[in-house]
Amino acid sequence: MNANDIEKLAKWSDPKEVQTKFGPRLMRKAAVTPEFSSAWKTNKDELKSLGASFSKNQNGSWELVWWQEIPDELKKARAESIEASRATAADIDLPHPEGLDYRPFQKAGIRYALDRQGVLIADEMGLGKTVEAIGIINADPSIKTGIIVCPKSLKLNWERELERWLTRPLTVGIANGSLPETDLIIINYEGLVKFQKELSSRDFDISVIDECHYIKNSKALRSKAVKAIKSRRKIRMTGTPIVNRPSELYNIIEDLGGNWGSFMTYAKRYCNAHQTRYGWDFTGSSNLDELQKRLRETVMVRRLKSEVLTELPRKIRQIIEVTADDSIQKRAVEAEKAYEEQSQEKLADLRAAVELSKAESEESYKAAVARLRDAMQVDFTEMAKLRHETALAKVPAVIDHVKNSLEDNNNKIIIAAHHHDVIDELMAGLAEFNPVKLTGESKEADRQAAVDRFQNDPDCRVFIGSITAAGVGITLTASSHVIFAELDWVPGNITQMEDRAHRIGQTDTVLVQHIVLADSLDARMAKMLVEKQEVIDSALDDHHPARDEIVYQPKVQAATASESVEKIEKEAENLTEEQISDIHKKLQYLAALDRDYAANRNGMGFNKIDSAIGHSLAERSQLTPKQAALGMKLIQKYRKQLEVFQAV
Repeated sequence: MNANDIEKLAKWSDPKEVQTKFGPRLMRKAAVTPEFSSAWKTNKDELKSLGASFSKNQNGSWELVWWQEIPDELKKARAESIEASRATAADIDLPHPEGLDYRPFQKAGIRYALDRQGVLIADEMGLGKTVEAIGIINADPSIKTGIIVCPKSLKLNWERELERWLTRPLTVGIANGSLPETDLIIINYEGLVKFQKELSSRDFDISVIDECHYIKNSKALRSKAVKAIKSRRKIRMTGTPIVNRPSELYNIIEDLGGNWGSFMTYAKRYCNAHQTRYGWDFTGSSNLDELQKRLRETVMVRRLKSEVLTELPRKIRQIIEVTADDSIQKRAVEAEKAYEEQSQEKLADLRAAVELSKAESEESYKAAVARLRDAMQVDFTEMAKLRHETALAKVPAVIDHVKNSLEDNNNKIIIAAHHHDVIDELMAGLAEFNPVKLTGESKEADRQAAVDRFQNDPDCRVFIGSITAAGVGITLTASSHVIFAELDWVPGNITQMEDRAHRIGQTDTVLVQHIVLADSLDARMAKMLVEKQEVIDSALDDHHPARDEIVYQPKVQAATASESVEKIEKEAENLTEEQISDIHKKLQYLAALDRDYAANRNGMGFNKIDSAIGHSLAERSQLTPKQAALGMKLIQKYRKQLEVFQAV
């Protein structure tokens, strides 16, 4: 009995690659035949050893399944694809305009794309993804029609780049109030939604989706409009394919096609998907090295600046704490701290109530979760208001820092902020440096005019932009100094804004500074942003821990762990009355140590939430089995504080 014998016993489907706990394997399926059934009876062990088995399909019927290892030739081809996805040069002749030529790594990216019908160009910001996309159009003579979808602010930039780089006699038009009768149509996401019905009836040779992380949400209208586009060749572009977490990537790669399976299959493998009492949680990450390899094997070409632009200097990040000196700054910081302390106490009690309710009824658990969610929403809204007030209070310090940085030299500075009133105050305070601003309210023509003036006018020394509006599609290499007057929770937005300066054309080391008031919430946000970026880097890149320098990382308080209802119920079943009593006594001892609900004994303190849970259990006259199971976890966690007792 061998593999050839198995081939003869059933009509097998074509191999389909499936991710298993053993890694990628090929799976074939077939209906059960009398011949196979007979062979199974006499050669069961041999057939199993060759990868054959039975499985139930969605209809509940039995079918044959044959698992095969990935062939060596396919492994070799994939290894070559991975190398091609990170290649920094390629021996390929490409049409280019007179006086212009592609950089070596851009040629490699174009060649990678030409070998595929769908590709994600995920080169780091500033490496010229637009030029690569145009190079693909130049290199493929079969492309006669195409649609380019981009943010509204980038339409003029695309028109300008096509005018510079396009070598083929294709007409170009921008869709505004109507669709142009041109070979290549440039349209923004809102326009795509507006003209979705008309555009979905057309067949394009190529579709280019710029800043494609905009379609991470499959339910959004713009995502549906992008998926409705029919095109033979698909180009998707973004320097930040993952803005927060790996789940955001699925809609992009699914749009490109390929054997990724359902979202649930993807999420279980790469998002640490797990079921909670209220549904599935897809916010985590898992198997990131494998995800990166699969992306590079199939659809993604991605190079870092550090890999391809040896002449491009490093980026240095600094977090500068400014002492709250005046009364306004002090009040703002104190207001943040007071609310945060109040909020922490309130949320700690609510989280403790959720944990305690797990040992009670399902109704009490649902009610506790609802109270916590409502409180967290209120908390987020209130903290956002306080952070806004802190940002306004911080403006004079930012202005002073900028003025000191501009003193006695001819350099320029980019300032990033969120709120319009913060931007307006910065504009007024730095008027002597002829600043320009760019916000979401800026018209397309005004946007480009602001960029051109900053880049070319020596008297214009300050550019002030909102993080979201100014973070994409513009080049600000006239400056090598980026100052964040406000922070953003999303690391991708921070990186996008930084890389307006850190891109092709930059000759100086780029200094990125976050100005924060000491002891403010912003002073602690930085570490969380860095940690998020680490996850994103692991999914997309070979990890380069020293790529960016982090000068200072503020401390962030750790959170408590929790147990599932199912686990508590299971463990409660095996507890005896004697064990329950012993757990109760140990909890009472811990409570005696923790008289202030946050005691510190020999460097070993108590988490606030754990403290609230422990006191609540210790103060009861007796414990139910489920309450004891919950308490047992606290005893195991704080066993060092129980030195007088026998180790649990």
